[in-house]
Amino acid sequence: MTVYEKIAAQQKGHENTDIWMVGQQLKDILRGDPTLEEMVDKDMDVEDMSLANAAKKIKAWADEQHKKTKGSCVCVPPDVAEGIIREFYGLPACGSSEPASAPVVEDDALPDFADFL
Repeated sequence: MTVYEKIAAQQKGHENTDIWMVGQQLKDILRGDPTLEEMVDKDMDVEDMSLANAAKKIKAWADEQHKKTKGSCVCVPPDVAEGIIREFYGLPACGSSEPASAPVVEDDALPDFADFL
């Protein structure tokens, strides 16, 4: 069974729900970088790494935003959802070889271009 078939199996019966959407976005991520397929393939066999649990992480982010904005609803932008999915599965950030949870380099740690003149 391929990673795409495993994702589709977890999506079955959850059409048009958050679980289904996580699966769709995860498939898009893998199509964009097929080198990640093996890592996610292994995760799909672990119950704690299910699409449903990834969806819960996105919901937790949305719930936190709802508390902050005190509005009637919250939208999770696709790039935010992708970041959460990448972090959940330990995938590198888009366009990076570093895992999504890698520490961010602070601006003051970067060399000053003027030092090279």
